[in-house]
Amino acid sequence: MAKAKPNGNFNITVTTLAGLEEVLAEELRALDMEYIKVGTRAVTCSGNLRQLYEANLWCRTAIRVLKPFRNFKARDEKDLYEQVQKIDWSQYLDLDQTFAISAAVSHSTFEHSLYVAQLTKDAIVDQFRKATGQRPSVDKVHADVRFNLHMHENMVTLSMDSSGDSLHRRGYRLQTNVAPLNEVLAAGIIKLTGWDKKSSFIDPMCGSGTFLIEAAMMAQNIAPGLYRRDPYGFESWKDYDASLFEMLWKTAEAKASFDPKAAIVGYDIDPDYVQAAQNNIENAGLENVIKVEEADFFKTEAPTDPGVVVMNPPYNERIISEDINLLYKNIGDTLKNNYQGYDAFVFTGNLEAAKNVGLRASRRTPLYNGPIDCRLLKYELYRGSRRSGAEDNA
Repeated sequence: MAKAKPNGNFNITVTTLAGLEEVLAEELRALDMEYIKVGTRAVTCSGNLRQLYEANLWCRTAIRVLKPFRNFKARDEKDLYEQVQKIDWSQYLDLDQTFAISAAVSHSTFEHSLYVAQLTKDAIVDQFRKATGQRPSVDKVHADVRFNLHMHENMVTLSMDSSGDSLHRRGYRLQTNVAPLNEVLAAGIIKLTGWDKKSSFIDPMCGSGTFLIEAAMMAQNIAPGLYRRDPYGFESWKDYDASLFEMLWKTAEAKASFDPKAAIVGYDIDPDYVQAAQNNIENAGLENVIKVEEADFFKTEAPTDPGVVVMNPPYNERIISEDINLLYKNIGDTLKNNYQGYDAFVFTGNLEAAKNVGLRASRRTPLYNGPIDCRLLKYELYRGSRRSGAEDNA
């Protein structure tokens, strides 16, 4: 593969979680990507090598950053194998490098993505074996080079995966609670709240602290990629520009601030969760930015400076509450009485229980927590008499 010039543009596909596509598109606009188009769980755009590296370093709602390099139609198994064989794989992969293929298949005559990945793998290794008598090894966990195959209605797009390990694995978490929130989902939720990164940010059921850390990273302008321990996929590419990436990394380090920009506060009633959150916060170097206390949310008072309250209460899916309806009623009462002037956001997968909040949601954003159909519910907690007219079912 010819060495790409940093200013030479190519197509890029960035994957994300359902419901966060528009948020991701905004992040890509901030990186000056061109031809941005929002899809389903993905955003396509055009950018250069520098922007591809920056997307991995900076995009908080990206799962993977892919570089498509070949499109073709595969009518059947034989056709898929032959089309893959037409590609000169030595442009992308050396014999001494390990590789892996992930596949996603939809609305095609092929039914199983694992079978499609296996067939593609066979075509690649057969090409190497025929040309050299040897073949590169597959490593599904720690591959040097990762390829992505996307098939929709038998149209195949093959891409190089520049991210390697999924970007949601930031690297700052030492401990999690029973149902940890995906970091990309947490960052997306915070962005959907419209928080200004200066006013108070409160998570009164903070668990292991994911909302708090993601909020602090935004306020302090810390690139999520700075916590990463494993190399990116693009570091094993033939056109890897080490000096360019080092410059971008040092620029990101220079932009990060550890002088607190906002009041970021977390509470949890469970001392083990508070300890887990503190451990993660210290591991992220944010102990001077985030304050965590062992406290019962229903007995807390909001800081005087208004801001946002963001919480992910139990749904009765993985964490079981003794009385889920009472729990949500108490959440509503506490928000109404103790957090006037705030915008509150409740992320939940139990829409029936959420009706017990007793406040009218001014916005309901559909999202998923893994396979669980969820909503991000916004409650505007007016001061004084205005809020009394806002009470209703969620």
